[in-house]
Amino acid sequence: MAGAPGRPLPQVTLENEFFWTSGADGRLRVQDCGSCAALIHPPRPVCRYCRGREMGVRAVSGRATLIGFTVNHRFSLPGLPAPYVVAQVAIEEDPRVRLTTNAVECDPDELRLGMRMEVVFEQHGDVWLPLFRPAAEQGEPAPPPRDEIEPGQMWRHVRPMVTADKFEDKVAITGIGSSRVGRRQMRPPLALTVDACERAVADAGLAMSDVDGLSTWPGAGQLSGFGEGGVTALEDALGIRPTWYNGGGETFGPGGSVIGAMLAVASGMARHVLCFRTIWESTYNELVKAGRIAPPSGRGGMMDSLLPFGAVSAAHTLAQTAQRHFHRYGTTRETLGWIALNQRANAALNPAAIYRDPLTMDDYLQARTITTPFGLYDCDVPCDAAVAVIVSARDAARDLARPPVLVEAVGTQIIERLEWDQSTLTHEPQVLAQAAHLWTRTSLRPSDVDVAQLYDGFTFNCLSWIEALGFCGIGEARDFLDGGKNIARDGVVPLNTHGGQLSHGRTHGMGLVHEAVVQLRGEGGPRQVPGARVAAVSGGGLTPSGVMLLRTDA
Repeated sequence: MAGAPGRPLPQVTLENEFFWTSGADGRLRVQDCGSCAALIHPPRPVCRYCRGREMGVRAVSGRATLIGFTVNHRFSLPGLPAPYVVAQVAIEEDPRVRLTTNAVECDPDELRLGMRMEVVFEQHGDVWLPLFRPAAEQGEPAPPPRDEIEPGQMWRHVRPMVTADKFEDKVAITGIGSSRVGRRQMRPPLALTVDACERAVADAGLAMSDVDGLSTWPGAGQLSGFGEGGVTALEDALGIRPTWYNGGGETFGPGGSVIGAMLAVASGMARHVLCFRTIWESTYNELVKAGRIAPPSGRGGMMDSLLPFGAVSAAHTLAQTAQRHFHRYGTTRETLGWIALNQRANAALNPAAIYRDPLTMDDYLQARTITTPFGLYDCDVPCDAAVAVIVSARDAARDLARPPVLVEAVGTQIIERLEWDQSTLTHEPQVLAQAAHLWTRTSLRPSDVDVAQLYDGFTFNCLSWIEALGFCGIGEARDFLDGGKNIARDGVVPLNTHGGQLSHGRTHGMGLVHEAVVQLRGEGGPRQVPGARVAAVSGGGLTPSGVMLLRTDA
């Protein structure tokens, strides 16, 4: 049964039916472990804490603590017009269980972290959505929530290297290529992919027949409408006949195609792997608006617990995480603004960037709100673009057209929970652990990094990576970023020198790899950082992610 027209509803399954139908008698129910009494959400067949299998269902009080909220202004759904409040609450019986919800029956301006909340249910067809309103009895706000693992302690959980023989030492990046980056190009996405791939192969001094591996993220069928069809489409177009190929969303973030290619080359499965990522988002959105293509619909998927409450974008999750960082560490909107201003200043020197006009702090602060505390310039730029990278065996790289860019180390370990609203509270999830893992695979330190190309789908992504990688301490970004000098091209750690995704365009991390190679080759022109020899490159966050340390051969 459908709810209000267009309102997304979750897929009701045998596993979660008890949760989505709890409102029928007004009682909130959560899965519990019969062995250790922990509450588990979302439902699983095993307890993540004791791994017991005596799973049951417990009716809870319906009382909770408000641990995050964002007032959405940008997005509207039929039956859920903007503005509305997307919130996260921790239930009273076990605060490790958090629910994404809507805060209702309240003035958003009066919401405060730590408020007591109580459940109210709203029926939509066969689903009762658990919404939360401020409780009548408030008292003192609850203390700020804490993560199971404190942000600064992630290193304690990093697994030691299995062997001193590093796969990174066996590979190199030998070629890069990009299509034109622009808005609403109205070209087929596969045409963009072919442009980037042909340029990367030529840049490496190879022929297409030399390529024996293909790798992409997220692959065919993922992020519908945004890509060219993955390895299947490209192989069919170019007839490469790879000995190894890879495509999928559950890898080391958007840069996972490159790290996966490194593993394949180091193992001897391939000599030259062509990695690619295509974004067709600008044209796709235009065609949807024109009614020429239809977006995917239906229940199910990873966003099932978020979409019913209007959390339709990663912005809604990260905005609440940013709010908690503000609350705990004193970060401000101006802190994020220095990142946006830095990226725009760098983009002014990059003719390939979409937005190159000057940006002031007043412009940043006065821009329209997307979802609090994010404004327009906190968000990256949807575009059409493809980027390709060639990963080669290191011994083969010596004879190619360009000096190879070597791989010093990668960081990939998952320590934090993967579910967006159950993971790290004060930093973007899947950033702290991967950064900690990186530094265990190299003797280099953060002070050795000459340029940093850090994922900036939103300004707060970038802030999270800056702290996670140790360019400043946990919670110290406000002071480190103040004035923007430390991240400028002549600063302590030059950041996103091509303009980043905030001004160059959203290329899902592959544009960051491309720019790192440009800088290490010394080919950045007016934006070049003199003497750049070591580059940190991160991809993703929220999803599984990865980070790489690249260096020159000198």
